[in-house]
Amino acid sequence: MVQITLPDGSLREYPGPVSVADVALSIGAGLAKAALAGKLDGHLVDTSHTITRNASLAIVTAKEADGLEVIRHSTAHLLAYAVKSLFPKAQVTIGPVIENGFYYDFSFERPFTPEDLVAIEKRMSELAQKDEPVVRRVLPRDDAVHHFKALGENYKAEIISSIPSGEDVSLYREGEFEDLCRGPHVPSTGKLKHFKLMKVAGAYWRGDSKNEMLQRIYGTAWATKEELQQYLTQLEEAEKRDHRKLGRELDLFHIDEHSPGTVFWHPKGWTLWQEVEQYMRQVYRQNGYQEVKAPQILDQGLWEKTGHWDKYRENMFVTESEKRDFALKPMNCPGHIIIYNQGIKSYRDLPLRFGEFGQCHRNEPSGGLHGIMRVRAFTQDDGHIFCTESQIQSEVIAFTTLLQKVYKDFGFQDIIYKLSTRPEKRIGSEESWDSAENALAEGLKASGCQFEYLPGEGAFYGPKIEYTLKDAIGREWQCGTIQVDPNMPERLDAAYVGEDGVRHRPIMLHRAIVGSLERFIGILIEQHAGALPVWLAPVQVAVLNITDSQSDYVLDVVKKLKNQGFRVVQDLRNEKITYKIREQSMQKLPYILVMGDKEKAAGTVAVRARGNVDLGVMPLEAFFHKLASDIANKH
Repeated sequence: MVQITLPDGSLREYPGPVSVADVALSIGAGLAKAALAGKLDGHLVDTSHTITRNASLAIVTAKEADGLEVIRHSTAHLLAYAVKSLFPKAQVTIGPVIENGFYYDFSFERPFTPEDLVAIEKRMSELAQKDEPVVRRVLPRDDAVHHFKALGENYKAEIISSIPSGEDVSLYREGEFEDLCRGPHVPSTGKLKHFKLMKVAGAYWRGDSKNEMLQRIYGTAWATKEELQQYLTQLEEAEKRDHRKLGRELDLFHIDEHSPGTVFWHPKGWTLWQEVEQYMRQVYRQNGYQEVKAPQILDQGLWEKTGHWDKYRENMFVTESEKRDFALKPMNCPGHIIIYNQGIKSYRDLPLRFGEFGQCHRNEPSGGLHGIMRVRAFTQDDGHIFCTESQIQSEVIAFTTLLQKVYKDFGFQDIIYKLSTRPEKRIGSEESWDSAENALAEGLKASGCQFEYLPGEGAFYGPKIEYTLKDAIGREWQCGTIQVDPNMPERLDAAYVGEDGVRHRPIMLHRAIVGSLERFIGILIEQHAGALPVWLAPVQVAVLNITDSQSDYVLDVVKKLKNQGFRVVQDLRNEKITYKIREQSMQKLPYILVMGDKEKAAGTVAVRARGNVDLGVMPLEAFFHKLASDIANKH
């Protein structure tokens, strides 16, 4: 007798061993048809898997995240099947699931073309329509090596050879194609209906530049036609919003080969930067933070004490002076503890909040660099709070409230909250972990936040909260964080004198709201598709004349606008007014003022808002008030 416990707690009994598919069928024909896999005691298995003992089981369908992962993994195999069908000489290597899709690497005698991708995708659809069963079998490692060598699949044979001798490996067959895989996979290819191949890129075998360059075909797969179309539409919109493209068109910044992974800010881009930084600086001042500035270069010995040297050395830029080794800081926290350690601190000084716009350097791989979103030199709105354990919850509440206001001012309304808890390998007592995790959770609850737990995702020294933004087209960006750290104060001997007159260790809270300013500005550009709110726009107003007779009036209006503190440019070119309006509109400016003889005579301005919205003629003073109101209200 085998007892199966279902997710709702109900029990089902079977006279003997039973497959996942049979359990699904016993529950209902509809569920059996929708079943993609099973989750047996928390582990994903095929629907063909036979259950021989009492266990808990959930039937996985396309509605669950696990189901979507199974679909994508199986679609990667379908891609390899199609490639082998069309190009028998191609060798298959690996094909994992990635965010929003999958890829598969191939070795082939010539580059795949866009026409090849169309043909491969068509063949995938044909194979899926055949609804061939996906069948698993197990072979001893050495037998599997011989099997793939006989097929001419040398890469697969090499992968299997790296598995310890004596172990078994699982293979999955669909039709004429068989692949090495741990699984699970969909029961048959007919479950794979909504996919699209995206692009081909180069990738070195096993990620080593000394090895052969393979061809990586990327694809995406979804549970429904609607989800696939929604994703493709999102990609089209993302391409229009690409901060790299808009950075060129709006003359904000560029990346130059003379300094890979760093940003050359142009005047308009640096104006945007300054607006973000000065806003955050005001946030610091108004919320009890003291701004500090630590050095860029610190002795190697310090990084050894903090543990960064052992764990982060390959990402650090190093230098030497007078036979001493130094490193450019990849993060700001050690410098803040050194500042904290100057002078004796009392419990009355806590919480002590330091903030810094600290420039950091990380030696990111060149292949991972991406515009201003992923760079090697970046500035963080970094902050560290030194507090007692009993103060953690109140600091989380204050920080969360502050973060929500900042995000709202920048135009983000949707925030996702995640609490990462203790990992398997950790330091500190269970009591301290209980206290820290509870303080973070209660802080979020008190702030009215719905949140999800990420079990085991905390750092080895403490739990953390991640704050993730959802942008205008549904993409998610993890920016903010607050993390409990008793470890670094211990390593660098930070202390305060308690009410009892004895030295105690403070808790260090690492916190950031926007994170990297470079990355956040990239997100802002894409969120607003370059049409930044008035308060952030590098140029808020362009003033245009129709003929030369209004030039003096334009200059007078520009002067008055500048005196009011507004960011304004004039366009006195000898061009048709329609051409000048179109040119300035392409810069996505919030307002364009057009001056003709009537406006000059009356001391008024004709106002056009972004999007070619005609606001009519108004006195200059009225426009001053409108602009000031937009800025004050973060419009």
